[in-house]
This record gives sequence, C-alpha cells and structure tokens, in this order.
Amino acid sequence: MPPTEIPQPGLGTSGHEGEACTDAVLTALEAGYRHLDTAQMYDNERAVGRALEESDVPREDVFLATKVHPKNLAREDVIETTAESLERLGVESVDLLYVHWSTDAYDPEDTLPAFDEVRDRGWTDHVGVSNFTHDLLEEVIGILEAPLLANQVELHPRLQQDDLVSFARERNMTTVAYCPIAKAEVNEIDELREIADAHDATPVQVALAWHYGREGVVPIPKGTDEHIRENYSALELELTDDELERIADLDRGERLVDPDEAAWNR
Repeated sequence: MPPTEIPQPGLGTSGHEGEACTDAVLTALEAGYRHLDTAQMYDNERAVGRALEESDVPREDVFLATKVHPKNLAREDVIETTAESLERLGVESVDLLYVHWSTDAYDPEDTLPAFDEVRDRGWTDHVGVSNFTHDLLEEVIGILEAPLLANQVELHPRLQQDDLVSFARERNMTTVAYCPIAKAEVNEIDELREIADAHDATPVQVALAWHYGREGVVPIPKGTDEHIRENYSALELELTDDELERIADLDRGERLVDPDEAAWNR
C-alpha cells in the first residue's frame, strides 16, 4: 500500500473526551476528514464511536486508527484489549492498529505476533507503530509478518525528522505526524507568520501545508469547531520552493513529547 492511501489529513483526538470529542469528530467528518486517530490511552474511543454512529458518512469511507496501550502489549492483552477497543468504537474492525509506545509490556517477540493474530482475525486491516526509531523499525520489519503501514511520530517545523521520514518512505511506510503544529507554537515563529501573510493564511495553515507537501507524511492535527475547518482548508495552500526552504531551515530537533522511557532516550 503506498503512503498516500492513508487519507490526508487525519484528525487527532488526544486530549478530547466525552461530548466535546464526539462533536469534534462530527465536525471533522462534515468538513471532509476521512481519517480519525484515537487510542486506548486517550480514553475516548467510545466518544469517537458515537460520532461514527451519528455521522452520515458511511463507516467504509472512514480510515479509523487506534493504538494499544503500552501496558496492554503482552500477547493475550493485545488480543483482549483490541476486542474491547472495537466494542467501545462500535465497529467490527479498524483500518490501522498501532503499538503506541515501545515501553512497559512491549516485547517484540511476544507483542508483534499478537498484532499479526489480530490482523488474521480481521480485527484490523493494517498494523503500525508509534514513537519508534530506525533501529526499532528494522526490528519490527524482521519479526512482523504483516506489512508495516505506518510509524506515528512527533513532527513539526521545529522537529522535521528528515532521516526517519526518508527511512519510512523508502520502505513504503507512511509517517503519521502528531503535534504537527507544535501545540500551536508555530503561531510564534516569525518566518511562518511572514509566509502566512503572503498567502492571506495563518501560520498553522502554513505549517500544515508544509506537511501536506511532504511525500509520505500525513499530519493529524487536533482541533475544535472552526480550527478543524481551518486545518482542512490548508490542503488548498501551495507554498513556493523558497518558502519550503525557509521552513526547512527552522528545524531545531526540539521535542515537545519527550518521556524519559522513550526509545530515543534509551
């Protein structure tokens, strides 16, 4: 599956709960989003499922992804909690099931065959990982029988991860970008504000347009109400080569999500 088959963009739901989460998903589906991202860790799968049930958009038109909690990555726990996720979401299967972090109960020889089994049972169409480094990706590819569809990582103009994106692209994997607007900190970057002024746009839209233009990258910005529509409309924004070079120069390797137990800190 080529990277472009994961719909662009996705809606991130981390931090959204209850009715507010359901409303955000409904707004996104109405605006044109066809990729929803949730996780056991977010405690909002049921709210996302309510939106899917209430929406007029057919389930088969929505690319739905969730992630298995790091504490649930022992083989039997993967199988049991995936079934629970499907129940909360109100679906028979998801399009993509991720290993959320390579921490806690993660053991590649035990965890990854469980993901293959879940796929064989028809509970997910594809398998992905999140917050994985080059070395961990190589290990996964050597163990997992299913093709590895995606690696979801923090990605924004201050953390561009070119090597990791290229690594994934060369292996026909998509890089799904969380924190794609750096928790709205892109609004404070002078270069992005200048580029935005030239396009009668916002710095957030410029940052997302940069993501949309990167081969093999799919951002999943969070948002509510008009911000959801604003993020989607950035698909129509085309940046010049000079503007892209200016954005490339913004890379500082600055992480906003950096737990001590993360793979890059071990």
